[in-house]
Amino acid sequence: MIKGLIADIQRASIHDGDGVRTTVFFKGCPLSCKWCHNPECISFEKEILYYPEKCIHCGMCDKGCFSGARVVCGKSMTADEVLSEIMLDVPYYGDTGGVTFSGGEPFAQGKFLNACIDKCKENGINCAVETSLMYFDEEIFKKLDFVMADLKIWNSDLHKKYTGAGNEKIIENFENLNKLNIPIIARTPVIPEINQGIDKISAFLKTLSNVRKYELLPYHPLGNSKRKALGQKADGFSVPSKEYMKELEKYAYVR
Repeated sequence: MIKGLIADIQRASIHDGDGVRTTVFFKGCPLSCKWCHNPECISFEKEILYYPEKCIHCGMCDKGCFSGARVVCGKSMTADEVLSEIMLDVPYYGDTGGVTFSGGEPFAQGKFLNACIDKCKENGINCAVETSLMYFDEEIFKKLDFVMADLKIWNSDLHKKYTGAGNEKIIENFENLNKLNIPIIARTPVIPEINQGIDKISAFLKTLSNVRKYELLPYHPLGNSKRKALGQKADGFSVPSKEYMKELEKYAYVR
């Protein structure tokens, strides 16, 4: 029986695609974006996040942390177990909602992702994947209702500096998805210290007929509390001003 490593399952999400969605966060990612707001999803291993301000010094750590000071991230699950969680939200999906497999990178656990999608499709559930596009599995992509993917930085050297890998494969896979005519919601995280070439990203995406929307997402420091809990340093990036976002909004679009 195939099992996958799941970081979290978030119910009733409204930020991960169309309608009300259940977001399943896979653990492990081939990228290591310095601003990642889910740093606990980068490693392919189970991890412990420690929040000292929640510790009540009960001395019961070996039996499990009752105060939430120590949180284990990473649970081995079967596709049926994931489906059971998803089914709890089905009454709220309506005509547009469904499940979004996110992470981390779902395609890094391709066989398990495929099993989860098959279970959902057997139950008539709309399926999307939020992906780095560092992988391309045509069989899985063809089963999806839409894809959410970032094109973070246009310059490949800068992309490698801040994410750990160049962007050539990502750009190639945007083009591959266009050939399959699979709808994409494309996005770029807006980080004043590093963003270059958003105009070029927008122009490239406009050449792809399957990109139905291009969103610019302002950076937020949400991931820093989790970074600290993992024993890592804060990323040090700045939240873009409203004026800065206003200057860039001409590059975003909806078709």
